[in-house]
Amino acid sequence: MVERVSAGKRFDGKARGFSLLELVVVIVIISILAVVLISRLSRIQAAAEAAAMESVAGTLRSAVGIKLAEYYVSGNERGIRSLAGSNPMNQLAQKPKNYLGELRKPNLSNLAKGNWYFDKDRRILIYLANNTEYFSGGKSNPQRARFVVRFVYNNNNKNSYRRSNSVAGVDLVSVEPYKWKR
Repeated sequence: MVERVSAGKRFDGKARGFSLLELVVVIVIISILAVVLISRLSRIQAAAEAAAMESVAGTLRSAVGIKLAEYYVSGNERGIRSLAGSNPMNQLAQKPKNYLGELRKPNLSNLAKGNWYFDKDRRILIYLANNTEYFSGGKSNPQRARFVVRFVYNNNNKNSYRRSNSVAGVDLVSVEPYKWKR
């Protein structure tokens, strides 16, 4: 009579465990899968951060544009002039949860990444990037995107931020170029 051998059993009928080689192979495979998963997760987090930052910037652009229109309709020239260099967060009914407020000479090493703040001395709105491996440009140490409210002027040359006689609008522009890597 021939004895059948099933997986996981030795010829003598006793169950056997994994060999050390099989265990190492399984651990290596699980480690590779974990690295791939963590890499993808960090890319997804960076994409979410980029989308959230750009969403806030877009909302701020709309808010200062609406305020300009409000001042224009009411003939409030002083209000119109006050928009350039102003804190655009003040135009929002509700500020984002990651807005730290208006700060003077902040110690950047003490500020949490992934937050906005307005530098009162420089009159610049700043976003501190959290996923810095996917962010380039802007200022470094820490990496950040800086924005300022500027007037857009009507003129015939191609430089719409150069002064001329009439204000065409207002915009939230980045002080230096930045880019989120996808």
